Amino acid sequence: MTTIPTFALGDGTSIPAIGFGTYPLRGREGTDATLSAIDAGYRLLDTAVNYRNEDAVGAAVRETDVPREELVIATKLPGRDHGFEETITSFRGSLDSLGLDTIDLYLIHWPNPSVGKYVDSWKAMVQLQKEGLVRTIGVSNFTTDFLTRLADETGVLPAVNQVELHPYFPQEELLAFHRQHGVQTEAWSPLGKAQAPFAEEPVAAAAAAHGVSPAQVVLRWHHERGVLPIPKSASPERQRTNLDIFDFALTEAEVQAITALGKPDGRLFDGDPNTHEEM
Repeated sequence: MTTIPTFALGDGTSIPAIGFGTYPLRGREGTDATLSAIDAGYRLLDTAVNYRNEDAVGAAVRETDVPREELVIATKLPGRDHGFEETITSFRGSLDSLGLDTIDLYLIHWPNPSVGKYVDSWKAMVQLQKEGLVRTIGVSNFTTDFLTRLADETGVLPAVNQVELHPYFPQEELLAFHRQHGVQTEAWSPLGKAQAPFAEEPVAAAAAAHGVSPAQVVLRWHHERGVLPIPKSASPERQRTNLDIFDFALTEAEVQAITALGKPDGRLFDGDPNTHEEM
């Protein structure tokens, strides 16, 4: 089984350097896919209220032989539950859905700036962490401005920010801000989904040079940049190959060439956190 390195987080904890994305796996299919991922070696499992599969992921946690303390379970607060008391209530709903006593990583799913309550939600998450109900708190889809406001108003910067990040949208400015302030970058849709850049020359050339697949090259590109990718696959074989990225390394030139694939309009959809909101 692949040994997964870890990243140290700003709150003194650590997290596996790659995770398993569970959207849109649900029901028994979701549980079986999550069990397969755990068997392959994944220890970070990423779910969310809005994925409607916390129950399926929780079932896998109960059914696996891997001890609970070896698993990092992440879930996310939906936009409709922003607010201090609303966040506490939503969090307890996630505990119930997952069938767990604690959550390892709790994220605000989207900032939803027109609602204007993400700071209140963050204050609630800080309290949940102090009470020991959450190990690590973070956010998803936050810009540098939103992150700065959290720090300015609460004194607590998120340990993690999960954002869209792939070769067509490499997020260099945000990544630099994260590095400067000790925020761990996580990447959703790390392979670019239907727009995966597998046929692009820098990716194909690196795959040929290292004797690996284009997907492995892209996931390794994330790792070389200090980014934690969260690929999703229900295929046990693909789960294993996605995980098998730690016994080769890209050259700096290869990393730069893949990063240079970035486009100004490289997002997969109109997911600008300043305007896109999700309830």
